Amino acid sequence: MSQDPSVSATPSPPPVASAPEMPDHVYLVSYPKIVFLYPTVLTALFCSIVMWAKGDIPTNEIVAQQSRNAQIVMKAAVQTANEAPSSAASADEDAAGSMGVTPAVDAVAASESAPAADGADSDVVSVKIHSYHHVCARIFLIVFALNMVVISFDFPRTTSLTWFFAITAIVIGLWFLFSQNPGLAPKLVQGLLAIKPWANASFYMIYTMIMLFLYMWVMISRRFDYWEVKGNELLHHHGFLSNLERFSAPNLRIDKEINDLFEYMLLRSGRLIIHASNERRAIVLENVLFINGKEDRITRMLGALQVRVRTDKE
Repeated sequence: MSQDPSVSATPSPPPVASAPEMPDHVYLVSYPKIVFLYPTVLTALFCSIVMWAKGDIPTNEIVAQQSRNAQIVMKAAVQTANEAPSSAASADEDAAGSMGVTPAVDAVAASESAPAADGADSDVVSVKIHSYHHVCARIFLIVFALNMVVISFDFPRTTSLTWFFAITAIVIGLWFLFSQNPGLAPKLVQGLLAIKPWANASFYMIYTMIMLFLYMWVMISRRFDYWEVKGNELLHHHGFLSNLERFSAPNLRIDKEINDLFEYMLLRSGRLIIHASNERRAIVLENVLFINGKEDRITRMLGALQVRVRTDKE
C-alpha cells in the first residue's frame, strides 16, 4: 500500500535570517565646518542658472531708471526757469515783440511740445519691469544667512526646543499685532520689498566655483589625515608620506555626541570620542559624517571580536 507523500514529507525548516555582513574596517574622517555650506552653494548654482536662462539682469530696468533720472533733471530745470524774476520775463516779452514773435505763438509751441512730453512719460510707464533678479538675490541672501547661523552656533536638542518655543511666541505676537493694526502689515511688506538687491549670473557662478574649489581641496587634505578602525587595532594615517600610528583596539571605547541638531540634519554629522587602552588622552573627531552608520559598524565589528576572544578562552 503506497503511503501518501504529503504525510511522510518532513516540514521544511523556517528560513534563517542572514546576519549582517561584518565590516573589515571603518574609516573615520573629521571634516571642517565649511562642508555645511552646501545649501548656499546649491542656491547660488540655481540662481546662476535662472539668471542665465532669463538673460541676466534685464536692460529695460536700467533704461527705465535712466529715463526716470532724466525726467527728474528736466522737471528741475523747468521749475528753475519758472521761478525766474518777473522782470526777466517782461524783458523777454519785449525782446520777442521786437522780433515779431507773439506770445500766442509761444503758447502754441508749448502746447505742441506738451503731448510729446506726455508721450515720453507714457513710454516710460509702459516699460515692463522684471523682478526675477531681485527674487534670486533675496533667496540667496536668506539661505546664506541661515547657513551662517547654523555653522556659527551650536543648537543642541534643549536649545533647539527653546528656540522653537521662542519663535512660536514671536509669531503669535506678530499675528496679534497685525490683527490689531491692519495697516501695519502692508507698510512692513512694502518696506521689505523696497530693498532690491541684485546680482548677475557671473556673481553666482563665481561664488559656486570658489566654493567647489575649496571643497576639492578639503577632500584632498582629508586623504592625508584620517582614522581607520580594524578588528584588533586603531590606525591613524596622517602626513604627506602616510605616517602611521597604531593603537590597541580590543579594549576600545567609543562615545557618540550630537551637539548640533541642524548639522545632524544636514549631513548626519556628530562627534566621536575614542578612548584607546594605551592612550591617556581621548581622541576627539569633530564633524564625522553619517555618524550613526559608522558607529553601528564599529560596534558590530568590536562586538564580534569580543565574542571570538571569549570563545578562545573557553
